[in-house]
Amino acid sequence: MILAGDIGGTKTLLALFELENNKLIKKKFKRYASKKYKTFDTVMSDFLKDEKTLPRSAAFGIPGPVVNGKVKSTNLPWVIDEHLQSKKTGIPKIKVVNDLAATAFAIPFLKDDELIEIKKGAADRDSERFAVIAPGTGLGEAFLLCEEDKKIVIPSEGGHTDFAPTNKLETELLLYLKEKFNRVSYERIISGSGMPNIFEFLVNCRHKKPSKETLNRMETEDKTVVISEMALKKKDEVCETTLEIFVSVLGTHAGNLVMTTMSTGGVYFGGGIPFKILPKLKEGNLVKSFTGKGRLTNLPGVTPIYVINNNFAALHGAARIAIENSM
Repeated sequence: MILAGDIGGTKTLLALFELENNKLIKKKFKRYASKKYKTFDTVMSDFLKDEKTLPRSAAFGIPGPVVNGKVKSTNLPWVIDEHLQSKKTGIPKIKVVNDLAATAFAIPFLKDDELIEIKKGAADRDSERFAVIAPGTGLGEAFLLCEEDKKIVIPSEGGHTDFAPTNKLETELLLYLKEKFNRVSYERIISGSGMPNIFEFLVNCRHKKPSKETLNRMETEDKTVVISEMALKKKDEVCETTLEIFVSVLGTHAGNLVMTTMSTGGVYFGGGIPFKILPKLKEGNLVKSFTGKGRLTNLPGVTPIYVINNNFAALHGAARIAIENSM
């Protein structure tokens, strides 16, 4: 029996698994509203209180950089230290990883029906390097290298690297956001908090006029949701342009990651946004930006792109990490 956790600012998922014929068999599962609990210890105590036998290993995926087995959650006051957790719970082996690292670890185990293909890859590509990009509240990234039976996950804070525009409009966007934030990372644009920044730029600098419906909805609803829905329904030209820029920058950045890490095995989009804007991702603008790399266009050209269609990928990835850590 192993314990896995997917820890987020909104929800924390904990589950006990057993491995049978290389398949994860879920034995217990519970969802917690993270902000109701002051510490992760309280959540762990509740989950394990009725267990007669402790799991032999545990792994938890959590947003934020993990240093020496310790991490402070990005959106919570929780500090999780794998060594202290092992002492407190009695679980012999505990591993704490970045949540995107957990998702990346799940990639080789995802089934065909858990993936939505956006771009085909070349049949003769020979790579076991993969990139995971997750535009959600923020912009998470991680990489996976497979060598025979060994899997190496490389966490990343690449979402916070400097945004590089590729055309005049994006250059104007950069200058606008530089006035607002001083430093402009990719997360300022291709994330849930970033999409409204593009919208505001078009309104304030390009003097575009949103529809009354858009403005009325934004008074009470999440701006990113409003922009996405109005754009996909083609009910507001400002929202449509916003989403066009968002998808173009996302494609460019994803292509850059393939170039940087040689992740020609595939790019996998996670996070909350890609699935919701799926029709836009399939239109072609994403792939055009993704492959537009001049002399080295062949690298992203042979690389497939997928959207992960499994809300429990990070949890299952954490479970696989726990299994490996127990051996």
